[in-house]
Amino acid sequence: MLLLNHSSFILVGIPGLESQHSWLSVPFSSMFLAILLGNGAILFLVATQPTLHTPMYLLLALLMTADIISTLAFVPKTLCIFWLKDRDIAANVCFTQMFFIHGTSVFRSALLVAMAFDRFVAVCEPLRYSTILSHSLVGRLGLMALAKGVILILPMPLLLQRLTFCQRVIPHTYCDHMAVVKMACSHTRPNRIYGLFVVLLVVGLDLLLIGFSYALILQAVVRLNSRDATFKALNTCSAHLFVILVTYVPALFSSIAHRIGRHIPPHAHILLANLYLLLPSMLNPIIYGIKMKEMRKRVAKCLCRRTS
Repeated sequence: MLLLNHSSFILVGIPGLESQHSWLSVPFSSMFLAILLGNGAILFLVATQPTLHTPMYLLLALLMTADIISTLAFVPKTLCIFWLKDRDIAANVCFTQMFFIHGTSVFRSALLVAMAFDRFVAVCEPLRYSTILSHSLVGRLGLMALAKGVILILPMPLLLQRLTFCQRVIPHTYCDHMAVVKMACSHTRPNRIYGLFVVLLVVGLDLLLIGFSYALILQAVVRLNSRDATFKALNTCSAHLFVILVTYVPALFSSIAHRIGRHIPPHAHILLANLYLLLPSMLNPIIYGIKMKEMRKRVAKCLCRRTS
């Protein structure tokens, strides 16, 4: 049966665990609320506290915005599948969801590169920090990250529209690019090649730039004579390093599983793909809230005002 471009797909949810969807909705909805509350709280603090209008916190606010958009793009539909058995999704809605999910992932990765540059300047050029990282430069970095997400991901749904689909049922909780490509019965090599190109460009190049920044940071730290200065410099980068780990490790596993993980159970693969989207968004506010002294001070000040 052929599926025309104006028709719809069916999202299965988590294949093999359909009977457990009502139970799985509990951690999904809990993480959803935690992401909205945690990221929203940090966005509110950065927006309302003038002392937090620094490059580091402005980039952090952009990262939190990307996390919220990514979560809103797929979790509500996933919960509709779990709770209401509402599995239908229009093709244009599916492609739009795909654009926002993958686009925010590219945007987030580009922001992590910008934040690595921010940490490099903070450690290696502390006296020139405010001069180098002006608000206008942060704005340009944010626009470049956004443009990268749009330019790289927009061709994906456009290339999909030329395909003929002979399957409607997508064994996933959201419209992942490779999951939708596998539904096609026409020639998909351009789609697969472009998808792999985006992964290699985003993950490979961004990790290379981040690694280069931290190599320079490590070189500067080694030259420090004071143990306290060394500890302070490393502590400056710790939150960013934690975020890099929770962002790229699940992303790499998910991408590899899509292409070579034929023996991985479908439910394990889908859970990993959801974890790749949800885990960084949930942990980022916790990591930055714990590691950043200024953020903790502002939270405590706000709490004191409410209790007094």
